[in-house]
Amino acid sequence: MPRIAPFAALTFDPAVVGPLERVTAPPYDVISDEQRDRYAADPHSIVRIDLPHALGGAGDRYAAAADTLGGWIREGALRREPIAYHAYEMAHPQGRVRGLLCALELEAWGGAVIPHERTMTGPLDDRLRLLRATRTHLSPVYGTVPGPCGPLAELLDEAAASTPAAELIDRHGTRHRMWPVPAEVELDGWLAEEPFLIADGHHRYTTALTYRDERRATEGPGPWDAILAFLVDAGSEPLPVRPFHRIQLSGEAPTPDDELPDLEAALAAVSDEEVRVAVATRGVDGVRFGTLALPGEAPAVRALHAAVLDDASAPEHLRFTPDAERAVAAVREGAVAAYLLPGTTPDRIRKVVERGERLPQKSTYFWPKPRTGMALMPLDPS
Repeated sequence: MPRIAPFAALTFDPAVVGPLERVTAPPYDVISDEQRDRYAADPHSIVRIDLPHALGGAGDRYAAAADTLGGWIREGALRREPIAYHAYEMAHPQGRVRGLLCALELEAWGGAVIPHERTMTGPLDDRLRLLRATRTHLSPVYGTVPGPCGPLAELLDEAAASTPAAELIDRHGTRHRMWPVPAEVELDGWLAEEPFLIADGHHRYTTALTYRDERRATEGPGPWDAILAFLVDAGSEPLPVRPFHRIQLSGEAPTPDDELPDLEAALAAVSDEEVRVAVATRGVDGVRFGTLALPGEAPAVRALHAAVLDDASAPEHLRFTPDAERAVAAVREGAVAAYLLPGTTPDRIRKVVERGERLPQKSTYFWPKPRTGMALMPLDPS
């Protein structure tokens, strides 16, 4: 496990910006075009900084994002907190996920920090330009340790018994709560032997490595040697891993093994254990549904790419969404096919990694996710 440390967070002041649900948002890469404008409606929405390239306007949008961030700090919309860890809980209708926000020491892939997905060039360039401009980690990478870690669970229990410093309920009914944890708490010894598996944030972690090397080359070691991370003990916390469904824009669609009446039946038929996915294609009378039984082992997304997608379509002609209805709508609008996948488990993901392999890009949707904007990690004292 790389070294973790407390940090001096920037947090929104509700007395200035109003309710936190209006100014925080999901991570940038799960916000659709339709959702983006709604999330960016508030003048203090974090989306105005996190997705500057997508909001239009003239000039350098990344520089504008940095100016906006600086303005919020000067006016008091964002306040600097004392150095601390932050306990974070997401309570959803099916359960809860708890973890710790911390500064995670950056190290090259393959040591104690383990990736499980491939990355794409476009998001890497976007995130690097934004990080260079803002000099701030805007949202945490999400990582798991195998656990269980009893002392960490006890620490989170103790924090959750007190009044949270920040709280909101998102549009899906998930309650997000956050508490400061004293910087003096010794956490490294609890987790020293634990590998840190990146669950969400591969592009942000890769970007942070590049940025760290750039700053080190001219300034030596500094705050840029760490990244904002959300650390979850997978041995203690049940972690739902939802799928990213695939949309194929070119090539040929496979012939399904059977025919199903509708989307509901298609989603009920998918199975990670049996390595079976559903496929939606266009027929003369609308969208048609069926299933594909795939060779290979779970997770099903890896088997789908190996058996079908890696040969059927160029990578740039694939799109990804966690929303099955949106995937099917893409077929109605002209896409060749949509592949509806089952969820998987952290254990199956870890087994792939332990074999020295990776899943395709955008394979897993760890849910729920911490809100972007609940805690920012600036990399310059000013």
